[in-house]
Order: sequence, then structure tokens, then C-alpha cells
Amino acid sequence: MTLRTSMRMAGALALALLATTGCSRDPGPLQPWPLSTDPIVFQDAFTGAVEFQAFGNSQLDALGTDATAQYEGTGCLRVNVPNAGYAGGAFVTARPRDLTGYNALVFYAKASRAITVDVAGLGNDNTGTSKYEARRNAVPVSTTWARVVVPIPLPARLTAERGLFFFAAAPQGGSGYTLWFDDVHFALLPEVANPRPALTAQTLNTFVGATTGVTATQTTFGVGADSVVVGHMSGYFDFVTSDPTVATVAGGTIRVVGAGTASVTARLGDVPARGAITVNASAFAPGHAPTPTLPAASVISLFSNAYSNRPVDKWSADWDRADLTNLNISGDDIKLYTNLVYAGIEFISNTVDATAMTHLHLDVWVPSGTTFKVKLVDFGANGIYGGSDDSESELTFNAASSPALAVGSWVGLEIPLAGFTGLAARSHLAQLVLSGDTRTVYLDNLYFHR
Repeated sequence: MTLRTSMRMAGALALALLATTGCSRDPGPLQPWPLSTDPIVFQDAFTGAVEFQAFGNSQLDALGTDATAQYEGTGCLRVNVPNAGYAGGAFVTARPRDLTGYNALVFYAKASRAITVDVAGLGNDNTGTSKYEARRNAVPVSTTWARVVVPIPLPARLTAERGLFFFAAAPQGGSGYTLWFDDVHFALLPEVANPRPALTAQTLNTFVGATTGVTATQTTFGVGADSVVVGHMSGYFDFVTSDPTVATVAGGTIRVVGAGTASVTARLGDVPARGAITVNASAFAPGHAPTPTLPAASVISLFSNAYSNRPVDKWSADWDRADLTNLNISGDDIKLYTNLVYAGIEFISNTVDATAMTHLHLDVWVPSGTTFKVKLVDFGANGIYGGSDDSESELTFNAASSPALAVGSWVGLEIPLAGFTGLAARSHLAQLVLSGDTRTVYLDNLYFHR
């Protein structure tokens, strides 16, 4: 609604200018309209400048306003956290704001009982393309109003930000509760100081052609007498590689371009980050999986260079225990899972209706192990996690199964969907989970077909 109103106003202004100036050309260059530096996200009531968008799979009607419990003023935000599932979403603006003049997001919070809010922060515009998300995890909230400060890792990055505030809160102790927020705004606080950025030290044993995103970046700030840890996206850091003939880094993505060893380090502005990523790269061993030949009309593809793929939310879900590397070998995309206990593939925002399909296909290459498991999860008729209509089913593959698992070569697992006997339906498939006793799995050509 805000966007349409703004377009109408812009159109009216343009007509007015034409009426007064005729068709003469402005001799000067066209300058962009300056972005707003408004610090207010929410104060007393929604104004139309900011819109709340609930996260997928959250309680959609959890958020409202309250005119009786406010910290100050005439109203506040009220969140009814359900007994199952969670409440969460992002406060976004259609017109980006220039937030470079502030160093913190500030809000006040209280709850109907003492709880911890799972996450709260800024920079998430609910599009899946955010670059500068920053957050505090496990934020303690009591039954009385208290100020919460989320320092901005590097304000200079926020020249045009649409994601102003986001949160997610799950039930605790088996039951929900009421959560209130008030006076959500950006501020320049003198007590926010002493940034201590950190890059999680790790060693990547990988292959030429691999790409992987830098994750687990954070910065600890002094906020008065307190130390506040802010987890954030890698976009706040500038990266340096010790050997660009082995690994390059751009936009928080490491690309392995040659065999050898390189060290990747980072800075937050002028402050060096603690930790480094060691990249050990070698030639790619498995080669390519067979190219699928089924007609596209018979396929619902999640991952294959042979077809158009449906959107997938996450190839390694937040709750899984696996490390993901994206490989591109001579133009062929491959998913590499290492340190695999179980890997969660989520397509919740675009559930798959596989009622007309007969098989699930995936090509896998494992260097060791004896078992490999595939689980499908359907979210039921409402397409939402939780409730009695969800169902799941898991199949195990080994050397004696049909299809059989083999070590050291590409195996096409052609799995009849009828074999997932625990699925009550398959019209809202939303998750696929990979597990087994192999700790390394290469994955290609994941699709449903008939």
C-alpha cells in the first residue's frame, strides 16, 4: 500500500512540474532523491512508512499493537508467542534508509514471564538477499521494561537499508507467552565502543572449482560496562587472501581457483578480525554425474543443470549438522556435504506437490561408509510446520538395498515415492534430510519425476 501511494504522489508531482515548466530540458544532471535518515522503526503506532512481514512458517497473526502496556507514549507492539511453532518477522520499508549516522539499533522489551528472545536484530529485509544482517541471540527479557542495544558492526555499510528490525521467538518450557516491544529506533550511542571482530578459525579441505560462503562472523562490542556479541553476515567484513592463485574472496564468497594452500583473513573497517580460514585445495576426484535425459515436463527439479530448478530456501538448514560447499566443475554444479551427521534441505516457501510424481531421484558419490538415508517431510494440508497433519518417512540404502549404495562412484538413487510409507500425503513436501554413516557426500541431480 505504501509503494502504490508513493507512486501516485510521484506521478502527481511529475504532472505538476510539467504544468509549470513545460517541456524544457533541465540542463543539469538528474540527481537521486536523498534517502531518508529517519531513525524511527516503531513508536506508538504503525504509520505506513514501515511494514511488518511475518517469516515463513511463523504464526502469521502473532503480532499486533497494545495501548495499555507501553513503555512510554500511547502504544506498543504486542507479540503472542504460540505454544507450538514460533512468532517472528521483519519490519521493512519500501524506501531504503541511510543509517550510516547511527551505531546501534535500540528497543525496549518485556514479557509476561522471564524468557529469552531467540534472535533480534537489523538488516533482514525478508527477501532472502540481505547482505548486512546483524543480530543478538538469546536476548534475556524479564517482566519489566528494559532497554536492548544491538550495535551495528560497520554503519558505513548501511547506505540504503530496507530491513530495519527483525525478531524470532519460540515457546519456552512447553508453552507460549506474551512479548512486548516499544520505542524501536536507531541511535548514535557514545557507550557503544571497542569493536572486537572475529572470524571463526577453520580449515577447508576442498577442491579446485569449489565456492563456499564465509559464515559464523561476529563482533563483540563494549556497551557501557557490558560486552555484547553481535553475530552478523560476512558483508560487514573486508577479506584478504594470502594466495589469489589458490583462493579469491569477493562478497564473502571464497572461490577456489587453483591447487595449493591459502589463508583468508578479514577486517572490520580498520580493525583486524581474529581468526583465519585455511584453504587446502586439490584436484576434483569424483568427476561428473550422468546427465539426466528425462523430458522437463515430467520433472520437478530442485537441483540440476539439466532442468530449471524450483527455489530452495536452504541447502543446509540452521538446525542441521553438516558443512556445505558449492562446487562448479567445468560448468556442472555439485553440492558437497562434509562433517555430515544430518543435512536439512528446506523448500518451505515453495513446497512441492509431488502427488503426480512417481519417483525421487538423486545422484550421490560417497568415499566411504555403508549406509545412506533419505527422509522426506510433508507439512500437511495447511503447508505449515506443526500440527497433526505433518508426516515424514525415511529410507535407508546400503550395498544390499534396491537401489544399492556403492562407494567411490556416482550412484543414481531412483527411489519410488510409494516406498516412503510414512508419508500421509506428498502435496506439501517441504524438507528433505540426508544422513548416514558417511561423513562426506557429493550430491547432484535432485528431482522428482514421473
